[in-house]
Amino acid sequence: MKQDWMLRVSALLGAVGVALGAFGAHGLKGVLSAVPNGMENWKTAVLYHLLHAVVMLVVALRGGMERAWWLLLVGVFAFSGSLYLMVPLGWKWLGPVTPVGGVLLIAGWVTVAQRAGRRQDGH
Repeated sequence: MKQDWMLRVSALLGAVGVALGAFGAHGLKGVLSAVPNGMENWKTAVLYHLLHAVVMLVVALRGGMERAWWLLLVGVFAFSGSLYLMVPLGWKWLGPVTPVGGVLLIAGWVTVAQRAGRRQDGH
């Protein structure tokens, strides 16, 4: 099935989100607590990561929304990924990437809304 790889990637993205949430809460607790808003930013990254992994599963199951799926995937990497690197490592140069990721996530949602009423065959 065409969407199988999208389902696999979405599921793995969810698994990685759970792992990063646990790693932040336990393995990086001291590091994140030492950074202003560190724990809150990490939690935001995990929340958006996991939420969009679930949405990507739904989009993949629905089919016919590959553009939305890709926007969401790149958005998760840009938004959450930039926070995952910026917060504990202090890579402030990634700051502009986070809002770009947010815009991609919004674009993914808008694309889902545009495609939601259409059948998989495009009619």
